[in-house]
Amino acid sequence: MKGYLVSFAVGALAGLLYNVLQVKSPAPPTIALVGLLGMLAGENVIGVVRACVAHLAG
Repeated sequence: MKGYLVSFAVGALAGLLYNVLQVKSPAPPTIALVGLLGMLAGENVIGVVRACVAHLAG
C-alpha cells in the first residue's frame, strides 16, 4: 500500500509542477485513465468474487 501512496504523491507533485510551469501534461486524457481503471477492476473481479464465495461457503 505504501508504494501506491508514494506513487500517487509523486504523480501529484509532478502535476503541480506542470501546472506551475504551465506545461501540458504528457499523460493520456482522463477518459483513457478511466478505461484503464475499468480494465484493472475487470482483471480483479474474479478473484474478489471467488474470495467472497469462499468466505460465505466456509
